[in-house]
Amino acid sequence: MAVNASRMDEEQAGISKKETLLRLFRYLLSYKKKLVLVLVIMAGTISVSLITPLLMEVAVNRYVAEGDIEGLLKLGGGAILLFFLFLAGTKARMGIMASVSNQVLVTIREELYEHIQTLSFHFFDSRPTGKILARIIGDVNSLKDVLSDSVTQLIPDLTTILCVAVIMVVKNYRLAMAALLTVPLLALGMFLIETNAHKRWQIYRKKTSNLNAYVHEDLSGIRVIQSFGAEEETRQAFYELTDAHRKAFVDAVIVADGFGPVVEITWGLGGFLLYLIGIRVIGVGAVGVGTFMAFSTYIAMFWSPIRNLANFYNKLTTNLSAAERIFDILDTKAEIQNRAGAKELSCLDGRVEFSHVSFAYSDAPEQRILKDVSFTAKPGETIALVGPTGAGKTTIVNLISRFYEAGEGQVLVGGQDVAEVTLESLRSQLGIMTQDNFLFSGTIRDNIRYGRLDATDKEVEEAARAVNAHDFIMKLEKGYDTEISERGSRLSIGQRQLLAFARTMVARPRILILDEATSSIDTHTEILVQKGIEALLKGRTSFIIAHRLSTIRKADRIFVIDQGQILEEGDHKALMERKGAYYHLYQSQFL
Repeated sequence: MAVNASRMDEEQAGISKKETLLRLFRYLLSYKKKLVLVLVIMAGTISVSLITPLLMEVAVNRYVAEGDIEGLLKLGGGAILLFFLFLAGTKARMGIMASVSNQVLVTIREELYEHIQTLSFHFFDSRPTGKILARIIGDVNSLKDVLSDSVTQLIPDLTTILCVAVIMVVKNYRLAMAALLTVPLLALGMFLIETNAHKRWQIYRKKTSNLNAYVHEDLSGIRVIQSFGAEEETRQAFYELTDAHRKAFVDAVIVADGFGPVVEITWGLGGFLLYLIGIRVIGVGAVGVGTFMAFSTYIAMFWSPIRNLANFYNKLTTNLSAAERIFDILDTKAEIQNRAGAKELSCLDGRVEFSHVSFAYSDAPEQRILKDVSFTAKPGETIALVGPTGAGKTTIVNLISRFYEAGEGQVLVGGQDVAEVTLESLRSQLGIMTQDNFLFSGTIRDNIRYGRLDATDKEVEEAARAVNAHDFIMKLEKGYDTEISERGSRLSIGQRQLLAFARTMVARPRILILDEATSSIDTHTEILVQKGIEALLKGRTSFIIAHRLSTIRKADRIFVIDQGQILEEGDHKALMERKGAYYHLYQSQFL
């Protein structure tokens, strides 16, 4: 199974920029009414901005030229009123779009989070958690300005440019042509800059993801780092990642910052050509002073939104790679999901059957983890799986839970193929206890109740008593209401394992899976837990994986797994008398 380490750049499926933008802006369509309101307000503010130069032309050519002070004052009063309306409209549309863009971000983040929860273990096993967090948090946040500015800036600026160009051509096409001669030069410069900048921003996002993943991994393993005195090595690795991150950012910014100079240069050339052609070619007398002033304002109104658009384009180029990374995750198909027509798991008697089951990871189909495995676990029977590490024991129980999909053959629970029933109905009948005693931040009561969210306080306490966790819980300062961190730093390894056991107990599963469930419990505690396990196993089909063979002597049947196959099966006594693989495992462990 290919794994992406924290210092490795992620591979990413190619998505066209056009498709990414259309897909991103499609989220805005859920807020059509607000967008229409924003567009109406923008139409008003754009109209006001376009009228202003015309008012200036009238003021100079008519009122100033004729000395009409009263008319000039009235015109000025109207202009001031329009100015305040412009400010009010601008503030209103910016506020509405800020609200819409934030709501879209919440939608994207929720959609991304919900989709990630449907992905298989293979997805999480193949990449660091920090890189997933980088997409949910950092990449989504970077889209805020793009979404907001796409309406509040892109539309009005494009409209302004178009309207100003039309007005200039109508008033004097020769002056208009002079002012717009440098536009093709601008377009060429922006295209060349964007092409190079986008690639560099993609690299920067990957370096950001690497850094995020390394820090998350480093902090999660801080006890190991300090235990082995590896602070200097990790510090050096961190410096290397931050340096790569800095260089990627600088490389991207150096290219992206070319947008501003290109706009300023073409703007300056456009203004120069306007006055050169207007004075030397057309002649000052052929154009009124007011018209020249209006054209000067219009050319500023033409190039100012172009500068804004260049900034937006730069921002879009910067953050488009973030949108690509988000959609890359959303386009990752869940390997395990409910099939069309999947039914609820019904009439569950606890029978589990494997019929010629083989399994290999999707990215290494030639390396089969299980090879033609067949067996039947009767209702209420306890099956123990033993064998060397990597033999396929955990894979068997993961196929029962359908955390992975069988490549060949069938896995049946209660006579129903697990691939044909809903995941919810299947897993609600399973109690899974692994060697990973992960606890959530919160109270001990909440952690136990996680096994069944509607469990009462009494049921939580009964589950804790069943695994002999109640006594140590009550010795804590607040008992079941004691707050713990996800690492359970206030608890011993054995205590954390007991809480995880109680969490499984409270679920009241029909089928119980214990994967190295007692590996972190000392011998004395294990004796207490075994009593609780015996009570829990009654009437339930159970699968127990254990390297400590003393814990599975009472199992109804023991499967010896090696190289993806069942080498032997039988109870403890029969297997010991056979003196085969199990006998040698048992003897080697106790000798």
